[in-house]
Amino acid sequence: MSDTTREQELLFAKTLEGVIKRARAQNQVVSEEQVRKAFETLELSEEQLQMVFDYLKKHKIGIGEPVDLDEYLTEDDLDYLEMYLQDLSGLSEVSEGEKQAIILSAMAGDRDAKKRLIEIFLPEVVEVAKLYAGQGVFMEDLIGEGNMALTLGVEMLGCLETAEEAAGMLGKMMMDAMEDFIGEAGEEDEGGKELAERAEKLYGQAKELSESLLRKVTVEELSRETGVTEDEILDMLQVMGGSMDYIEGTENGKQQ
Repeated sequence: MSDTTREQELLFAKTLEGVIKRARAQNQVVSEEQVRKAFETLELSEEQLQMVFDYLKKHKIGIGEPVDLDEYLTEDDLDYLEMYLQDLSGLSEVSEGEKQAIILSAMAGDRDAKKRLIEIFLPEVVEVAKLYAGQGVFMEDLIGEGNMALTLGVEMLGCLETAEEAAGMLGKMMMDAMEDFIGEAGEEDEGGKELAERAEKLYGQAKELSESLLRKVTVEELSRETGVTEDEILDMLQVMGGSMDYIEGTENGKQQ
C-alpha cells in the first residue's frame, strides 16, 4: 500500500468520524449537504458517497430527517420496551419551562428536584438506549446502565452554570455508561472465546499424550507435558463441562 493511499484512508476515516460526531450533536441527524461538504476534498464519486450515506443510516444516523429507531429493534426489545414504558406512563409530564426550573433547583442542591429530575429523564434514557441496541447486549441492561448514570449524574450538577449544560452532561453520562457496558461485554465474549480455543487445544494434547501412554493421563502429567498450570487446566475443564475423555478423574461430565 502506497503512502498516498494510506493517507487517503486515514483522511476518509477521520472525516467519517467527524460526520458521526456532528450527527450525534444534532440528535442523530446530518444533512446531505453537510456530508457532501465534509468529504469534498476527497473527491468521492456518487457511488462512494452513496456508500457513506448507507453506512450512516445503518448506524442509526438520519440523512436530513431522524430515523425511526424502533425499526432497528428486535421483537424482544420492543416487547420489553412496551412493558417498561407502560410503567413510566404514570409519571406526570412537564413543560420545557418547568423542566428548566427543576434542573436549576437540582443544580442548587434541592433533593426533591433531583428526584423529580431523574423521573423526567427516564424516558430519555430509553431513547439513548435505542441508539445502542443490536450490539450484543440486552435492552434491559442498557437502560439499567443509563438509569444508574442518571442517578449519579444528578448529584454532580452543582459545578455547572446553565440548565443546558446540565442536560448535556446527563445525556453524555448515559451514553458513556452504555458504551462502556457494551465494551466490557465484548471483552468478556473475547475472553470466553479465547478460553474455549485453549480448551480445545488442550483436549488434543491430552488425547495425544493418552494414546502414547496407552492410558488416561493425570492433570499433573498433562501440566508437565504442555506447560499449562494445573489451575489453568482445571479452569478449561470447567469450560468443557468438567469432562475430558483422556484425563483421569473426569467421568460422566464431572470431575471426581
